[in-house]
Amino acid sequence: MTKVLIVYTGGTIGMKQDSASMALVPFDFAQILKEVPELRKFDLSIDAYSFDPAIDSSDVKPAFWVELAELIRDNYSRYDGFVVLHGTDTMAFTASMLSFMLENLEKPVIITGSQLPIGVLRTDGRENLISSIEIAASQRPDGKPYVPEVCVFFDNELYRGNRTFKYSAEYFNAFKSPNYPLLAEAGIHINFNEPAIRHPASWGHPLSISTKLDTRVGILKLYPGMPQQYVDTVLSTKGMRAIVIETFGCGNAPGEAWLLDKLRKAVDEGIIVVNVTQCAAGSVDMDAYATGMTLKNIGVTSAYDSTFESAVTKLYYLLGKYDDNGTVKDKMSENIRGEFSKKQ
Repeated sequence: MTKVLIVYTGGTIGMKQDSASMALVPFDFAQILKEVPELRKFDLSIDAYSFDPAIDSSDVKPAFWVELAELIRDNYSRYDGFVVLHGTDTMAFTASMLSFMLENLEKPVIITGSQLPIGVLRTDGRENLISSIEIAASQRPDGKPYVPEVCVFFDNELYRGNRTFKYSAEYFNAFKSPNYPLLAEAGIHINFNEPAIRHPASWGHPLSISTKLDTRVGILKLYPGMPQQYVDTVLSTKGMRAIVIETFGCGNAPGEAWLLDKLRKAVDEGIIVVNVTQCAAGSVDMDAYATGMTLKNIGVTSAYDSTFESAVTKLYYLLGKYDDNGTVKDKMSENIRGEFSKKQ
């Protein structure tokens, strides 16, 4: 029998109303079949594990990612798929981070949550959970899983985890992936978009996890009128190995000499500077305009059409694996988990 492990880390989806106090409290996921009796209709073996205490997604830290990756690794041989229930605020960060940490992944890891608690009327949590379990258990005729990736499922749509970002704080369609197509869509049937799904080059490799994460990454968001002191503060922060610079449009920055000189100095000192566009859709193209070409000539690295969440977590992962910044810079230009669309 196909076996799926539900991992409740925290978040709105796991809440129900206490009959006495009427307050929202986490329900016991050991009683998941009682709370969501529809799951009994699946011909599956479903187990559940809950983080104790539950983690508010705004409090997610690298130690949480390590614990979650280790939990999946330790249970990897026992289950055919995993459903991770997570708060929505940092879900895209966790999905991106797990996509890098879980090396040689050959099974589905479906991350989902909800905008309304599963124990209230009109909740989106029940459908998100049920469909995520079905996807995690789905296998092709040859017995291989349909989606051997870290994914986000929300509002009937399945996305590659490291291509998503949270789009809405109040609507059920809370996540978007404008730069990559859906991996599946849930209607009457689960319709998989197989050409968009990543599969291993060869099957049968053991899962390994990379748990050494280096978070010495700064963020420089460009905006009109930003003072030099702000840029100095970010670029001169002691100990930073990398800076993600959020640029305009297709990777453009103001052409002021002082800004370009500061960025050039940072690159010359060995700091990795990664160019991510502030636009929700589209790609960095530093050959398109003069200011972008200047950044490229300085030595700024393109993130192409990566999300901000993906670029940051990829740096955490690579900085943890490699002590040499030159190697990290080279690896940032490699599409290692389908995180950007540049052709290799």
